Amino acid sequence: MSYVVVPGIDGSDEAHWQSRWEAGWGAEAVRITPGSWSAPDLEDWVAAVGKAYEAVAGRGPVVLVAHSLGCWAVAEWLRRARPEDAAAFLVAPPDPHGPAFPAEAAPGFVPLRPAPLPCPALLVASADDPYCTPRKSADLATAWGARLRLVGRRGHLNTTSGVGEWGEGRELLGEFVPPPSA
Repeated sequence: MSYVVVPGIDGSDEAHWQSRWEAGWGAEAVRITPGSWSAPDLEDWVAAVGKAYEAVAGRGPVVLVAHSLGCWAVAEWLRRARPEDAAAFLVAPPDPHGPAFPAEAAPGFVPLRPAPLPCPALLVASADDPYCTPRKSADLATAWGARLRLVGRRGHLNTTSGVGEWGEGRELLGEFVPPPSA
């Protein structure tokens, strides 16, 4: 099993659960490296997802582990590339039409509309995410054809939320995509 780590704007800092998980996965994980971290360009991010996927493709199943805006980059890349042997673990996707969405920083993401994903997907959302309401999270899950898991009041499920290693998320990922048997 390999992992493509797809953070949101500015990447995930060292204390973020994504960075911690990535460190634990070692060579089995690769993080996207777009040139537009702070002012996300959709095409740059989609290309970065594709490049990261290609770096681990062929080793077995690939799980795209996305947070925040990274969820939209993953969804768009999946829509275009339609890879085999992939799954998407989508955490706290923002509502591009919501009042907190950074439309000035990421204008290319605003016109995106969710469409069915070509692979299994799990959307994990918080009841009090400032970037997406539970209702909108449910709508996104339905449109993407993803299972939805609401995890209570955890904010944006990032470093600021204080989730740390986010063991609950690791359990959800393990239930969604069980590790290969030894």
